[in-house]
Amino acid sequence: MQHRMTFTVAGLLIFSAVIYLIINNTSTTAQYFLTVEELKAMGDEALNRSITVSGAVLGDTIVYDEMKPRVIFTIVQVPADPKDVKAGGGLAQVLHDATLNPTASRIEIVYNGVKPDLLRNEAQAIIRGKMGDDGRFYADDVLLKCPTRYEEELPNQSEG
Repeated sequence: MQHRMTFTVAGLLIFSAVIYLIINNTSTTAQYFLTVEELKAMGDEALNRSITVSGAVLGDTIVYDEMKPRVIFTIVQVPADPKDVKAGGGLAQVLHDATLNPTASRIEIVYNGVKPDLLRNEAQAIIRGKMGDDGRFYADDVLLKCPTRYEEELPNQSEG
């Protein structure tokens, strides 16, 4: 009986430890997308943490140095809530409007690598990286969705 009780207690301790590790690891590695405004609101808390941020690319800010290779560009705030996107006329329209808004929050992105093919004005950028001490966001990964992908939301134009 004593051995059975010892085995049961040891089993419960091991089970509890495994559950604790799963919960703890999941909460610390879970990533979610931040908007530009949310990232800026984090302040120093964002420094040197792995973060994913999303925004619309401002095409006139794209600077590519082939020799390094390095690309620097700016993204601007877009709404994160799908209801806000729908109310704004769909994703293509929201991306377009965001790039024309001079008061929208912005953040400069630095990506060390070859310029992505889809990096252009009004592209939706989803970027994983770290906020630097200098106020720039240093990207490890850049995922871009071209705004032309969402043009089917708009009525067809006839050529005349």
